[in-house]
Amino acid sequence: MTYRLGVDVGGTFTDILLVNEETGETFRAKTSSTPADQSIGVLRGINQACALAGVGLDQVTNVLHGTTVATNAILEGKGARVGLVTTEGFRQVLQIARSFVPGGLAGWIIWPKPEPLAALENTVEVRGRLGSKGEEITPLDEDDVRRQLRRLKLQEIEALSVSLINSYANAAHEERVLEIAAEELPGVRVSLSSKVLPEMREYERAITTVANAYVQPQVSLYMENLERQLQQNGAANGKLFILKSDGGLISARTASENPVSVMMSGPAGGVVGAVWVAEQAGFKDFLTFDMGGTSTDVALVQGLEPRIGRETMIGDLKVRATSVDVRTVGAGGGSIAHVPVLTQALRVGPQSAGATPGPAAYGAGGTDPTVTDANVVLGYLPTDLAGGEISLDRDAARTAVQSIADATTLGTVEDAASGIIDIVNENMFGALRLVSVQQGFDPRDFALVAFGGAGPLHANAIGRLTGAWPVIIPPSPGVLCAYGDATTGLRDESVRTLVRKFGEFTDDSLREVLEERATNARASLLAEAVAPSDITTTYSADVRYHGQGFEIPIQIDIDAFDGAGAGLDALRRAFDAEHERLFSFLLEKNEHELVTVRATASGPRPNVSSAMIGEGSEDPKGALTSTTEIYVDGHWVVANVYDRPLLLAGNIIAGPAIVTEMDSTTLVLPGHAATVHASGSLLIRPTSSN
Repeated sequence: MTYRLGVDVGGTFTDILLVNEETGETFRAKTSSTPADQSIGVLRGINQACALAGVGLDQVTNVLHGTTVATNAILEGKGARVGLVTTEGFRQVLQIARSFVPGGLAGWIIWPKPEPLAALENTVEVRGRLGSKGEEITPLDEDDVRRQLRRLKLQEIEALSVSLINSYANAAHEERVLEIAAEELPGVRVSLSSKVLPEMREYERAITTVANAYVQPQVSLYMENLERQLQQNGAANGKLFILKSDGGLISARTASENPVSVMMSGPAGGVVGAVWVAEQAGFKDFLTFDMGGTSTDVALVQGLEPRIGRETMIGDLKVRATSVDVRTVGAGGGSIAHVPVLTQALRVGPQSAGATPGPAAYGAGGTDPTVTDANVVLGYLPTDLAGGEISLDRDAARTAVQSIADATTLGTVEDAASGIIDIVNENMFGALRLVSVQQGFDPRDFALVAFGGAGPLHANAIGRLTGAWPVIIPPSPGVLCAYGDATTGLRDESVRTLVRKFGEFTDDSLREVLEERATNARASLLAEAVAPSDITTTYSADVRYHGQGFEIPIQIDIDAFDGAGAGLDALRRAFDAEHERLFSFLLEKNEHELVTVRATASGPRPNVSSAMIGEGSEDPKGALTSTTEIYVDGHWVVANVYDRPLLLAGNIIAGPAIVTEMDSTTLVLPGHAATVHASGSLLIRPTSSN
């Protein structure tokens, strides 16, 4: 038998899912993350999962990894010292940026502008100029290039980024700079904007290329280290693949060359996993709610297709990279509750206790009150987590939360804990509104898939806030991101900027451009031995009205391009419909303009069987293990406690109830009931009397 390994590294826990490719049987491991060297936690978790399955690493064919190495390098400011080569006159491209200041009126007064990833003293200009159509206006001065690269060598840069004006239209100058850099800066990794982001807009292309260079040495070192350790531990037959921000896989080598494409790797894994379980449960439209120890990620999925964005936001950094449209809020199980002296109002997050020392209940030295501590005080969490690897200290949790009760007028420690839970739930509800209401979608038209170690504990309450039913709790919710990593396929895309009015195209000429992009996108999949017949290609375009300063991504139906003009007409109508949905008006006198086209090639999803559970009656008494008291709506009530692995399809769990499993805990509130689906998911809905 052969196995696939899904690996997801979070800020608090590292999740491992070992999947038998023939039977669909899964084996899970959850261990603390090791931020100093993530590969330590990864290898420890892999060994645990293999030991549970009774198999060796030699039976693992693929290791599929969602990583936060690139993200953490940005957030923690621990990337490489980057040098930037620009065209003469553009040296301050990163400093000028887009002149955007977050916040309200006069926000610039208190906003500390973040430092660019490439300092001004490490930015040089070179003589040479290309036009917007790729024509050479001024030849590249190679002697000047050498002088400027030698200046950067004296600055002891660790990585080099090259972003010359209009290089998206002609890469010749950048490629020559690359050749010269190999001579002048041997051993220094180089990122070219014509490779990283061959699209118009100088600032976006420059900052994305610099970000790629900034994280590249650290990502490459991690990939090489992990591959070596896997080989040394017996995985000689296994290949390492990394999950991209858009939910597809690429080889570790490609990820090392283009790490900016994996900055949202971790959150994307959760969305892909949610698609898998929602499809098994029979739902196509849903919101995803991934609550971990440090943060919560949310997204919207329609027709089993996640909404894809063209920008990725990491902290204060916005780069142009295709990614699942995930919004993140600093609300997790480790989020710290505090009462600012000035306002005397309870706040939760974004500061987190993380994995070390963690919540007070972990007994590892933490004293700050966290969301986890509040859940312990209210009786929602059992004393053992992660299959007994972590034991909770209720007395320490009460002591921590008592500090909030003492600093406010909330009264008892239980009321203080309830306040913490209410606030963190509202914070997460706000994030869900960003991907639903503010995008023109009513959350009541969607289900809610809740996962992550802490997600099922808060899911029922989030369902009440959003009106999204049913709330779906997948099997192994704490390792669903790893499940997403293990159940997706290879993907690559190819992009070209055009900036032409529709009138300058025919169906045939545009189809020719699209097919050229498709050939480029499929190349990397063919190199990984994916059969041409197994590759699916989709197309999209960034379209605007002529004169607009922004574009809207629109899907393209390639079959409509039959030479009779139907393809362009269909694209025009699709853009108008989306523009009207977003802004409630059309510019009927303005001609449509095509800015960028892209082709995305996707390999087949792995043939991983879905394990179904046995049938049972509505009565879940076979899984009932005990009763406990929980604090709900201002008073203590008795709740049944169920062991999830013992539940059968058709069982109905009436709230109040707690469902425990190795990697997560589900809370069913009074007035609600959870039905066990044949796929193993719990479907929580309000009861008729609620």
